[in-house]
This record gives sequence, C-alpha cells and structure tokens, in this order.
Amino acid sequence: MAGKTLYLGPRLKKLRRDLGLTQAIMAADLEISASYIALMERNQRPVTAEMLIKLATTYRVDVGELADVNADQTVARLQGVLRDPVFSDIAIEPLDIEDIATSYPGVAEALLRLHTAFGEEQLALAERREGDGAHGDPGPTGSAGGDAIGEARAFLAARRNCFSELDDSAAALAGSLNSFETMRVYLAENHELDLRLSDDGLLRSALRWHDYHRRRVYVAERLDDGGRRFQAALQIAILEQGKVIADISSEGRVAGEDGKRLVQRALQSYWAAALLMPYRAFARAAADLRYDIEALCSRFSVSFQQAAHRLTTLQRPGEEGVPFFFLRVDRAGNVSKRLDGAGFPFARHGGACPLWNVHRAFERPDEVNAQMIELPDGERYVSIARTVRGGGGAFGAPSVMRSVAIACAAVHRDKLIYGTVLADAKPTPIGVACRMCHRPRCIARSAPPIGREIVPARFRESGMPFDFSMD
Repeated sequence: MAGKTLYLGPRLKKLRRDLGLTQAIMAADLEISASYIALMERNQRPVTAEMLIKLATTYRVDVGELADVNADQTVARLQGVLRDPVFSDIAIEPLDIEDIATSYPGVAEALLRLHTAFGEEQLALAERREGDGAHGDPGPTGSAGGDAIGEARAFLAARRNCFSELDDSAAALAGSLNSFETMRVYLAENHELDLRLSDDGLLRSALRWHDYHRRRVYVAERLDDGGRRFQAALQIAILEQGKVIADISSEGRVAGEDGKRLVQRALQSYWAAALLMPYRAFARAAADLRYDIEALCSRFSVSFQQAAHRLTTLQRPGEEGVPFFFLRVDRAGNVSKRLDGAGFPFARHGGACPLWNVHRAFERPDEVNAQMIELPDGERYVSIARTVRGGGGAFGAPSVMRSVAIACAAVHRDKLIYGTVLADAKPTPIGVACRMCHRPRCIARSAPPIGREIVPARFRESGMPFDFSMD
C-alpha cells in the first residue's frame, strides 16, 4: 500500500457513523485533530498507510474493507459502461473514473445499476417495437413483461451474460472440485449428501434427483463425464449460491414468477459451468487455442455445447474475450436458447434464415462448419455451427438432435482458428427474418417482405418464390 495515495472520505465517514463516533472522539482515539478528520472525510487529505493501520488496529476493522481491494474491478466496470455510445460526447478522463470508483463507491455502484436498468429498458422497447412492426399487435409475448423467456433473455443480455461474482466463487472451488469423485466427497463432507450414479429405473429419465429424505443425490449414469460433473456442480450451486443468485436476480426488472425462476436456473447453470470451466483459465485457453471449440472440449472435458455456451460469457470488464452470440435450434427451426455477449442483431429476434449454417448443420451431423455471413445492412459475422444431441444414452431413451451456432463480428476473424478457411470466402447474404428482409433475389424466401408489392408474373417467371417491387 506504500506509495499509493488513498482518499477514503466516504468510507471513513461511514465507519465513524457506524461506530457511533463524533469527529472529536475519533480524533482523540487516533491522536490527531478533529479538523484533520474532517479534511480526510472530505477527501482533502489522503489516508496514509500509517493512518490506515491505526484505524484497523484501533477499531478492529479489516484493512481491505477500508481500502476496497475491489476498486480495480469497479474501475474496469465503470470504464466498460462509459464506453457506451450514449456517453460518446462526454470527455471523461481515466483518472476521474478512478477517483469516482475509489472515493465515491456508492456513486459508482449507482451508475452501474442505472446503466444496467437502461440496457434492460432498451431491450424491452426494442421487443415492443419489433412486435408492433412485425405482427401488428405484440400479443402476450410482444413485451418482456408478459413473456417469461423474453424476461430471462433480457436479464442476461443486459448484463452481457457475464456475472463476475459467480465466476469468482466458482473459481475458488474449481481447483479442488475437478472430478465427479471430488464433488462426491465435497457433498458428503459439507452437506452430508451421498452423491451416486443411477439408472433410469430410479430416475425415471431425469438427469439428477435430490432425494431429500434419504440425503442422497442421484445423477444419471447415461451421461458422459462432462454431463455428470455438470449435474453435480449444479447441485452444489443450488445448495450454496442461493443468496448470491437472489441478490443478482433482485437487480433485474423481471416481473413474472416464471421469469424469475428461469433467471435463477440460468444463474445456477452459469455457476456450474464456471466450476467446470473457470473464467481466467478458460479465457486464456480460448485465446491460446484461437477459439477452437473442439480443442476446448478436450482440454476441459466438456461437450461442444457447454464450451460454445461458455464462450458467450467472456465479457468480464478488463478481461474480455471475443464477444459471441449463441443460438440453438431444432430441425423445425424452433429456437430453444439464445445468449448474447456480442450485441448481435439476432439477440432478440430472427435466426430463421435457412441460408445460415446453424440450419444447414443438420445436413452434415457432428461436423463443425464455419461461415461468413452478411446482413442486409452490410455487417459481416463469423458463424461456427455444429449439431449436438440431447438425451439418449440408453436403448429406447428419447433423444433429439439440435444445432448450435456461435457468431462474432468479422473484425475478430483473425483471432479465430476458423478465420483461416474464411480468409477468401465470399460472405453468404442472410436476413433476420423473411418478413423483414428486403433482398430481392433469394431462392430460400418463405414470405415477401413487409411493405413490398408482389409483381404480376403474367409474362415472366423469375424462379424466385416471390417477386416483389423494389420501388
């Protein structure tokens, strides 16, 4: 701490008031003048290392609480928030940001919460407008307030699907809980629970069952090692992360009970994934391996979907990885999961364009496919897609094949191992949805765009599903 000037006015004042002391009494305790206390509380004098130690020993408080060892993280979070285009015309010096984070932590936290709420409101407004524009009436799912899935997605997207508190607590245990066996021992020693593998006869096709009365946790033996560890980690999250998850959830604008439950489940799963793939280790490996998803699967003993999912979470301020968007669809084109750490245009809507490789992946199951895509506005993205399988693992067990894709802006192409094969690739033009796509000649079109007049075909057949006027 020597050599670093600390201005701790608000914290010093809070400490004094919490202890029920006047400035004069504190001054007497510390053997300094009351005026000097007043100057320190107004940040007109720094708190020296000697004074910090004296405060800690006199009042038996943790030096870390006074000095705020998390100030650097707050600075990084503020810097990330202040990069928002809404602040682009305001010149804010880096030293000013540090001063706010260090000297006025309450103001810093207030600004961070306001910006998160602002992001949620933007997403909700975008969804309402999308519902009005595309369907005429938003209906029961046209706004985030009436759609549990929409509420949960908005909550995650507003926070870029990154939760440092959960990453930190998972990382603290990751080294000692690196196998199913170590998790079994941990649950026995810390929760008096017996973790066992079981067949479908007992589980009735469930993946995990906490038998509360017998104090046992059963995990389906048909799961692979990554699936077994994830279910065990999920049980630990449910048992130990309730308060942290409740605190994070309470900051959102999720109104419905179903939405709150979905957010809670998402955060529990986030913690479990963070235990299997600790943030710093995974982010470092992703960069070293050039975001090779299959190589990440091998290194962390997880599935393709788990690794792809985790890549969307690498947006911790100051430690960001490539920002990815995640989409999972079935053969019918139904979207069962979206996660956005990239500000992707499909984050709230779209994903139905059949020209996107997330749909074409079904043609070549289990094969990783890379594609350069271009939206109507000219923006280009790298998309990596592959099929994944859910269920199965035993004769007669139901299973489903889905396709997952992660996409990032083309500017990050050179950071990806897939960028090599796309260096000279011609981008595939795709749209958000046929009704919103105005590309004139698309053989895959299923509906004409809104606002365009269908052209009569009396004298010419173009071969396109719909000919429409571009006037």
